[in-house]
Amino acid sequence: MTRVLVTGGGGFLGKAIVRQLVARGDDVTSFSRHPHAALEPLGVRQVLGDLRNPSEVQPACRGMDLVFHVAAKAGVWGKTRDFFDINFHGTENILDACRKAGVGRLVYTSSPSVVFNGKPMEGVNEACPYPRHHHAPYPASKAMAEQAVMAVGTKDLATIALRPHLIWGPEDNHLVPRILARSRQLRIVGTGDNRVDTTYIDNAADAHLLAADALSQNPALSGTVYFISQGEPIRLWDMVDAILNAGGIPPVTRRIPYRAAWAVGCLLEASYKLLRLKAEPRMTRFVANELATSHWFDISAARTHLGYSPAVSTPEGLRRLSRWLQGGTLYPPLLMP
Repeated sequence: MTRVLVTGGGGFLGKAIVRQLVARGDDVTSFSRHPHAALEPLGVRQVLGDLRNPSEVQPACRGMDLVFHVAAKAGVWGKTRDFFDINFHGTENILDACRKAGVGRLVYTSSPSVVFNGKPMEGVNEACPYPRHHHAPYPASKAMAEQAVMAVGTKDLATIALRPHLIWGPEDNHLVPRILARSRQLRIVGTGDNRVDTTYIDNAADAHLLAADALSQNPALSGTVYFISQGEPIRLWDMVDAILNAGGIPPVTRRIPYRAAWAVGCLLEASYKLLRLKAEPRMTRFVANELATSHWFDISAARTHLGYSPAVSTPEGLRRLSRWLQGGTLYPPLLMP
């Protein structure tokens, strides 16, 4: 039985990974700042702590064979220091604890935004370089963390970094709720023809387990990174409309030119910083770029090296999302034997 630690095990992706690990019989521990009631029926051990505190991270890693480092501070707005303290320095603490505890393998959840330069990205692969400048602290901090994970992977800890793009599905507490809550304020930015990759939640979790298994079978993969997605780019606004439809909400019809959205984002960023407002602006330059450009990726490396193949199609995922939004139960409690 493999002893596994999942940081952020109570989060959207973390919980999906935990669920799959429990289903295959692994001994699973979750590490997070707060307890999560949803993990209790799974029989998962919960260790509470803060990634920023090495004295709390190190005990959690002791005795583990495998670590999935999923926890992170996400978002497009906030204090730069908070993003780097959690995403970069927190990852450094995890890597240091893994080395000291003799953990054999680590799978890190990165993001395609680490290579986003504000321009269209169509079919790019893992050879795509990091930009000279990131347009928000989240991708900047994740890029530094990813590089640290890859650097360690060439030495004394087997690592793989995954870049799943726009994860969505039942139990989503980030992307889907934001789209539904802001449906009346949404505007198609630019032409609306830009295509993007997305990743259904169960496929994202599956990719993590496949990466861990691939590391065990082929240590030469250590220090590598892979894009993960549905493998079928879709027009961004078609996907937004599909999510709205799953929630019983009409599609987006109003539009705003890209340059106008970018200018609004620039103005709001300056205003919020000047007034020291903690709330997130409705638009930022980073968001304007994300909404107006294509960003989809070549996942052939993940298919070849990890054996990854999206098991849940986008139409099936949307059906599941619709049932969940309507109050259906998709994941009955899975009890440990």
